[in-house]
Amino acid sequence: MAPQTKSCICPVCSSHVHGFEKLPDYYHEQLDKNNFIFSIFQFETLNWLQYSCPVCGASDRDRLYALYFKREISRIGSEFHFLDIAPAKVLQNFIKHTYPQSKYRSADLLMTDVDDRVDVTEMDIYGDNTFDFYICSHVLEHIPDDQKAIGELHRVLKPGGKGIAMAPIILNLDADYENYKAVTPEDRWMHFGQDDHIRIYSKNGFVSKLTGGGFIVH
Repeated sequence: MAPQTKSCICPVCSSHVHGFEKLPDYYHEQLDKNNFIFSIFQFETLNWLQYSCPVCGASDRDRLYALYFKREISRIGSEFHFLDIAPAKVLQNFIKHTYPQSKYRSADLLMTDVDDRVDVTEMDIYGDNTFDFYICSHVLEHIPDDQKAIGELHRVLKPGGKGIAMAPIILNLDADYENYKAVTPEDRWMHFGQDDHIRIYSKNGFVSKLTGGGFIVH
């Protein structure tokens, strides 16, 4: 019998693997235990059966971002300024290694191992039109005034700059879902699918907030 070939390549660490690992059982257990009111199968961009790289741990969205960077950033070529909000370590390492020409800044309000401790709703340490590119991935669902945060992202981005804004989206929702009575960790698991989230977006609602903040959304 011929040896089994490895059929997948992780775009973050470039490892050849048989496949990717499923979302840890912990998340399913918490969603079931707390009677999550939506279906996990309605989340956009959650490949729960092929979630993480067995070598570097890159999530499905990390791998998606890496593919996008390989297409878009290669077109820039020269030095560029890059803002990474609440960085994922494996993706951060990928960016720094792959694009040494980037003037990279990581930022977060609570994380200690970042370049800048900053509230995304008040990024006064950055001037207008500072960055060529940003990532704000799975951050806005934590923030009460997400529209203010979007406005700040638009302010610090140069004209013609690009960014990745990603958040949990339930595809069968007609409008963003918030419930101000859901304050305990158990309540938030039940309503939002994680204990530190305060909303779930609809696709139309998320796009509308980004366009309302001045962005053109693709």
